[in-house]
Amino acid sequence: MTDSQDLLSIFDIAKRLGLHVKTVRNYVREGRLKAVRIGKQYRVARADLEAFTGFPLPLTNSERARRQRRVDAACVVEIDAISPESAGDIESALKALAHRAETGDDLRIDTLYDREIGHLKVMLFGGAAGAASALMLITALLKR
Repeated sequence: MTDSQDLLSIFDIAKRLGLHVKTVRNYVREGRLKAVRIGKQYRVARADLEAFTGFPLPLTNSERARRQRRVDAACVVEIDAISPESAGDIESALKALAHRAETGDDLRIDTLYDREIGHLKVMLFGGAAGAASALMLITALLKR
């Protein structure tokens, strides 16, 4: 058997399958459903339950959330006193970053440049890792 989170109680199984607890307990006692006894309770491995039912066990809401967790970020970077050339360099570098597959995130980057006051606004939307990479890139380009 694998780790403890893959072990299900008789109560969990009954709830998931829409059966009475006594029915599931009888399956275990009859040997139809493989289980291990831990203290006074039976535990059934997820794989054994799936073999018994003949289909994959649906995920609970907490399992689904744990397996599909995603961290997104949205931020606005405002840069004053920047030349049109430097603003263009930053925009080009950020667009190249957004198209790289290595970020692993969907990263959307929008920019607005106001020539009159030399102001660049960069808006980042997407995965936190991609947004962090974009922020580090902006910082590095501004230090040149």
